[in-house]
Amino acid sequence: MSQDTVADALNMIRNAKKARKDKVKIRIISNLLIEILKIMKQKGAIKKYKINAKDKSMDITIGELFECKSIKPRFSVDKDQIEKYRRRYLPARNIGTMIVSTNKGLMTHEEAQEENIGGCLVAYFY
Repeated sequence: MSQDTVADALNMIRNAKKARKDKVKIRIISNLLIEILKIMKQKGAIKKYKINAKDKSMDITIGELFECKSIKPRFSVDKDQIEKYRRRYLPARNIGTMIVSTNKGLMTHEEAQEENIGGCLVAYFY
């Protein structure tokens, strides 16, 4: 296990998807990871997740997901630079979502562009 819980969890989800599994158990919990999973659930990338407080793990059911990765290093972006990084990480114009950490919390790159704020790139999925 590395120090980055988000990267480890997204790698576990991606490996389970490649192994054609529809469920994965992640033995790491962090508030940042829970917020990322909420966004992924809204977009349909995962169907549901359940947090087990006793053994500090999460059960995740994978939905419509092809790729999910953490962005390292976590680039700080202005509102004008989001489009540049969207072209770098996402496959096509209306496919995929980048997760941006802003001063208003985690949000998708579309929401950040609508609110006209920048932040720090955390992860992407499609």
